[in-house]
Amino acid sequence: MDLLTHAFTFLYQIGDAFSFLVLSACGLAVVFGMMGVINLAHGELIMCGAYVTAATSRAGLPLPLAILAGALVAGAVGMVMERLVIRHLYGRPLDTIVATWGISLAATQGTLILLGSSMPGIGTPLGSFTVGGYSYSTYRVVLMVAAVAVLAGLYLAFNATRFGTLARATIQVPHMAEALGVDTRKVYALTFGLGAALAGLAGGLYAPTMTIVPTMGTTFIMEAFVTVVVGGADIFLGTAPAALVLGTVRALLTTWQGQLFGQIGLLVAVILVIRVLPRGISGLILRERA
Repeated sequence: MDLLTHAFTFLYQIGDAFSFLVLSACGLAVVFGMMGVINLAHGELIMCGAYVTAATSRAGLPLPLAILAGALVAGAVGMVMERLVIRHLYGRPLDTIVATWGISLAATQGTLILLGSSMPGIGTPLGSFTVGGYSYSTYRVVLMVAAVAVLAGLYLAFNATRFGTLARATIQVPHMAEALGVDTRKVYALTFGLGAALAGLAGGLYAPTMTIVPTMGTTFIMEAFVTVVVGGADIFLGTAPAALVLGTVRALLTTWQGQLFGQIGLLVAVILVIRVLPRGISGLILRERA
């Protein structure tokens, strides 16, 4: 392998890890980072998006529309969760851990009982391309573009729309927002639904690349939480840099010693970062600006 091919392979691996971390974490960044809800059922919302995407795609719906359907169904499920359970637990983080853990277990076992241990896959679209005699998945490049697009869309949604203004006001000072006539319950429900829809979008986007099983959410949830924690409270300043740092560490160690070593190195990097930067990368950026 020549130098340019080696460099391209390394950058491709970083981009692949970056997109996985960003897409896994964006929904959780809204729910946990902004709303303060520790949602242990985040992985099951991702699983929901993947199942709906696979089912609708196999039924004949074009893949982009199937992915959109997965995101919308997960968003609707999230709003039902918020209405029935989460709404009564705001400001009680330990209770949300127990409640969403219970939802996670029920969703996993319910899916196993109703739909079986696995669902037939839909295959990775778009084929591959070759660089220096080595083959790379074109769809993985699409995922990298999708990760950047989701980050840009979130930034615009929360900074350039009325909903974003109301959501930030409600989350930061709910009593003042309610006094000014804002329907805070509706805003909370829509914000939680947005986070759930982003989780479903991640599941839908990755459905063609992995085995679809009831426990697939566990593949995502650890990376999602560590990315949000390392990124810090500000999802717009923290999520992308955190995903880039952790993705680079993971790609380096995976290239050197394999997948398992890359996963271990990722966790070690998280421990070191939160030890040095307890408020995450966004906390460091905001401190520097101040």
